[in-house]
Amino acid sequence: MKKSALQNLVPCALFILLCGLMCLVNLGPERPESPGSKERARVLQADNSNVERLGLALKGEQMLKVKILSGSHKGEVFDAQNVLRAQMDFDKMFEPGDDVLVSILDGADCRTDTVNAQDHYRLGLTAALFCLFAFLLVVFGGWTGAKALVSFAFCCAAIWKILIPLCLRGANPILVSVFAVFILSAVIIFLVAGFTKKGFSALSGTMMGVLASCAAAWIFAGLFKINGAVMPFSQALLYSGYENLSLSDLYIGGVFLSSSGAVMDLSMDVASGMEEVGRFRANFKTLFFAGIRIGRSVVGTMSTTLLLAYAGGYLTLLMAFMANGAEPADFLNNPYIACESVKTLVGSFGLVLVAPFTALAGAFIMSEKK
Repeated sequence: MKKSALQNLVPCALFILLCGLMCLVNLGPERPESPGSKERARVLQADNSNVERLGLALKGEQMLKVKILSGSHKGEVFDAQNVLRAQMDFDKMFEPGDDVLVSILDGADCRTDTVNAQDHYRLGLTAALFCLFAFLLVVFGGWTGAKALVSFAFCCAAIWKILIPLCLRGANPILVSVFAVFILSAVIIFLVAGFTKKGFSALSGTMMGVLASCAAAWIFAGLFKINGAVMPFSQALLYSGYENLSLSDLYIGGVFLSSSGAVMDLSMDVASGMEEVGRFRANFKTLFFAGIRIGRSVVGTMSTTLLLAYAGGYLTLLMAFMANGAEPADFLNNPYIACESVKTLVGSFGLVLVAPFTALAGAFIMSEKK
């Protein structure tokens, strides 16, 4: 095996092993014992006679015949019910041929018992989409794409198995998020760039930009009087037995966590450009101003990237304000709009600062020393 291939394979294998170990960690709350199981099933028949339309929404009960495709009841045909509550964001309608997720009680008998059809079954499509993404990433990026895929998996495992459980256990969400961003940034940057001067420069600039975003989020979330309850399912979380959680701290942690990817991207762009300049044995001043010029050329588009990402997530909210002829004062003072304004501007604040931070760190690390 070639030395370059071995150098790429070893870190990938190491972080795949770490992903596996994290999956074995269980820091979350204990799950209550379930009285049954959730299985995949296929709709054979659908009866909509008890479904009525209330304006744009549906209410009533859809009766189904489903064939179980997994678990101990595989191959059995059950009656199933799908309760509609006139909530368009939660209600769903099934048709013959659809794959659904059903809840089956222990000891259920297909001749007498009815199961609950909970939602469309999407695991197969999710896996297929991820495999397509992984294939394209590896084919296009080669070893760099493979390492990016490993870092993607590591991020998913770290967020689900470490960050979220620690926040649920009452750890300070701001500190946990800062720690998570540092670990994830280090893993992603060093996997892609290696333990090089470029990697250390990008990590240094990223963390300084993230800390600046954290400070700005903490200051402006207080000034804007944003309590974090505008986040989706925040009240449901409190009513689930976690009333001691600080939604404000969760919001602040989420602000710079969501912008850290763009900050990391910009930092890597600046560090990569400076590395090329540094090949000509440039001094500190030359490298610093080269980094500043590179940062200026990309910071504008990256800020717009954040704006478009957040605007796309709240597109219907923006349309609702326009449809109702809301005045600018009503629009900008709405807590949901204020929440997104702080998120966008604080994220952009970190982006603007990460370029000079990376230029400074890169000039110090990469410059030709006498």
